Amino acid sequence: MTRATSSAPSQRMLRVGEQVRAAITQVLQRGEVRDPLIEKTVISISEVRMSPDLKHATAYVTPLGVADHAGVIEALNRNAKFIRGRLGPQLRQMKYMPDVRFRDDTSFDNYRKIDELLRSPEVARDLDDNDEQ
Repeated sequence: MTRATSSAPSQRMLRVGEQVRAAITQVLQRGEVRDPLIEKTVISISEVRMSPDLKHATAYVTPLGVADHAGVIEALNRNAKFIRGRLGPQLRQMKYMPDVRFRDDTSFDNYRKIDELLRSPEVARDLDDNDEQ
């Protein structure tokens, strides 16, 4: 009998992802990464997704107040091994320290586009038509 596979993350993956997110946030807040671009940028980590084997972590980040997100993401990925090494004290309960990859979080842009669509005159007109019926 085969098990059904699910694309949804397990409770363990979600819990470990949150622990890794908190650990990365602490490393960045303490200013341990000696990169001028990272030091002068406020970076928001919205989510960390773990692979099923918990050996890979993908951190979705948003550099605040910076027009060029790609440069900050590149700097974070350049320093990923150093950041991984600094995660040890917070994640010592893990068997393997995950490899960390950084990606640009585009969810805020998606939320903004949805908000603009909902506030558009066409949608407002359609909603008013439904209220009259």
